[in-house]
Amino acid sequence: MKVVCFGEIMLRLNPEGYLRFPQAEKFEASYGGGEANVTVSLANYGDAAAFVSAVPAHEIGQNAVNALRKYGVDTSMMLRQGPRLGIYYCEKGASQRGSKVVYDRAGSSVALSKRSDYDWNKIFEGATWFHFTGITPALGGELPEICLDAVKAAKEKGLTVSCDLNYRGKLWTREAAGEAMGKLMPYVDVCIANEEDAKDVFGIAAENTDINSGKLDRDGYVSVAKQLVDRFGFKYVAITLRGSISASDNNWSGMLYNGKEAFFAKNYLIHMVDRVGGGDSFGGGLIHAMNKWPNDSQAIIEFAVAASCLKQTTEFDFNLASEKEVLALAGGNASGRVQR
Repeated sequence: MKVVCFGEIMLRLNPEGYLRFPQAEKFEASYGGGEANVTVSLANYGDAAAFVSAVPAHEIGQNAVNALRKYGVDTSMMLRQGPRLGIYYCEKGASQRGSKVVYDRAGSSVALSKRSDYDWNKIFEGATWFHFTGITPALGGELPEICLDAVKAAKEKGLTVSCDLNYRGKLWTREAAGEAMGKLMPYVDVCIANEEDAKDVFGIAAENTDINSGKLDRDGYVSVAKQLVDRFGFKYVAITLRGSISASDNNWSGMLYNGKEAFFAKNYLIHMVDRVGGGDSFGGGLIHAMNKWPNDSQAIIEFAVAASCLKQTTEFDFNLASEKEVLALAGGNASGRVQR
C-alpha cells in the first residue's frame, strides 16, 4: 500500500503550556496540517506515505520538509516554490475555556499553486490510495480545480480516494464549501466527518444531538451517514463522535457505515493534552486499518478511534503512536500504567 496525501503543512506557534495569547512572550514552534498529520500517522504504522505540497525554497520551508522526513514520510514530490510557509497560532483551552486558532496562511506557497504545478499521473505512480481534506480547496485560488484534477486522475488510475470534510469557517463560507465539495464528492470512496461537518457543508444534521452539551444520539449519526451515501454514493462514511464535557475532558468514539450497517467503537474518556490533530489521527488510523483488515469493519473503527484517542494525549499536531500501542488500547489496555 502506498498512500498519497495532498495539502498544506504549516508552522505552528503556540504559547507555552496553557498561557493565553496576551500572556505569551515566547512561542513554541512545531509543524503540522491536516493531510501532513495523516501521512505521519501512516508512516509510524510502517505504511508507505507520501506528502504532496509546496513550500518556499528557504530554511523554514526546509524545516517543514524535515519535520515529515523525521518520521519516514516520502517528501520527494513536495515543490519548492512560492513566497511563504503558512502559519497558525494555537492557544490551548482548559476546563470551560475552549482552544483558539488564528490563521496566517493567506498567500502561502500552497495557496498560490497552479494546476500546471502538479502532474497527477506521475504523482500517483505506484500509489493505491489518495487522501485530501476540505481544508485544501478552502485555501482558494486554483486549489478547488487542482483537487478536482487530483481526484479525477486518482479514479482513472484505480486508487481509493478518501476525504475528510474538515469544514473551517475561518477559511470559507458554508455556501462556498458546499459548492466546491459537492463537485469533489462523486470521486470519493471514503468520507470522513465529525459531528458538525456534514451539517456545515451539506446541510445534513444529526437528530437529537447537541454538540455543546455533549449529548450524542447514535441513530442520528446513522441517518447522517445514510444520507451522505444516498447523495454521493460513498462506499464508507466514518464519523468521529466527540462529547465535550469541557475543553479538558471529552468522551470520544466513532462510527463506520459501510452502506448497509453501522459499527460503533468503544467510548474513551480522554483527559486532553492537545486536541489539534485528533481528527487527522482518526483518518490515518482508518486508512491503515481499512487496508490491513478490509473485511472487518469493527476492527477498523476500533483502531481508528483508539489511534485518535492516543493522539489527543500527545503534544502538537502529529500522532506518534505505533500500531502496537494502538492495538493494545483497542484491545482494552487503557489503564495508563507505566510500561517497564
